[in-house]
Amino acid sequence: MIYQGVLTKMQTEFSNPIQYYLVFENSFLSLNQLLDKSFEINFEGYQCLNCGKKKKIFRQGFCYDCFMGSAAAGDWIMKPELSTAHLDIEDRDLAYEKKVQLQPHIVYLALSSEVKVGVTRKTQVPTRWIDQGAIQAIPIVEVPNRYLAGITEVALKEHYADKTNWQKMLKNEIPKVDLLEEKLSLKDYIPNEVQEFYDTNNSNIYQLQYPVLEYPKKVNSLNLDKSPNFSGKLTGIKGQYLIFEDGTVFNVRTFEGYVVKISI
Repeated sequence: MIYQGVLTKMQTEFSNPIQYYLVFENSFLSLNQLLDKSFEINFEGYQCLNCGKKKKIFRQGFCYDCFMGSAAAGDWIMKPELSTAHLDIEDRDLAYEKKVQLQPHIVYLALSSEVKVGVTRKTQVPTRWIDQGAIQAIPIVEVPNRYLAGITEVALKEHYADKTNWQKMLKNEIPKVDLLEEKLSLKDYIPNEVQEFYDTNNSNIYQLQYPVLEYPKKVNSLNLDKSPNFSGKLTGIKGQYLIFEDGTVFNVRTFEGYVVKISI
C-alpha cells in the first residue's frame, strides 16, 4: 500500500501503549500496526503548512516568509515569557495572540532524559509530554495566561533543564527520580506573582508507555534532504520519533511540510 501527503506531527492517543497516527489529507496510517515491519519513505517535495505553497521549508513546517510573518511563529511561542497579549500589546496579530496566550497554561516537570521544566497549554495535556518522549510528568502550577507560565519557567530553568536530550530519550537512558519530591522542593523558586497558583495537593503523576520493541544502543538521525529515500524495519515510536532496527531515528516533527510517499 502507498500513503502520500504532507508530513505533520504524529497524532497521538493516550493509552497503554500510546497510539500513533500519521494523518494525510485523504488518508491516515496507524503506525503501531507497522511495528516489526519494513516500509519505505520517499521525499518528494515541500508544501508550507501556512500558505500551502510548494516552497522550501524553513522552520516548524513554514516557508521562510511565513515563519517571519505568521502570528503562529512569533518569538513568544518558544519563549512564553515574551507574551504580551495580557497587556493588550500586539506582536504580529493581537486577536490570534489573545486566543492562544490568554488561556490556562501548565508549568510542569517531565522525565524524558533528565528532569526538565516546560510550559504547555492545558488543552495540550498530556499531548505535550508524549511529543517530547517523557515517561512521567507532573504539573507544578496552572496559571491563567502564557506570560505567567513563561516567567515561572524562566525562574525554574535556573535549577532544571529546559530541553530534552533526544539521544538519551531514544536510548531510554533515564535516571530514577521522584517527581513529586521535586515538585514539593521548588516552591521558593516560583515568582511571587505565581505563588498563589502553586498547589501541593495536586500530586498526580502522569505515566506514559511507548510502543517500543527494542531501544537502540546508538542512534543516527535521518535527514530527508540528505537521504531522500529510506527503508527499514520499525522497532519503536517515542516522542515524535520513529525508531528503526538499524538505529536510524526519524523526527517526524522536524520534517513537517515535507511531501512524502510511504510504501508498505
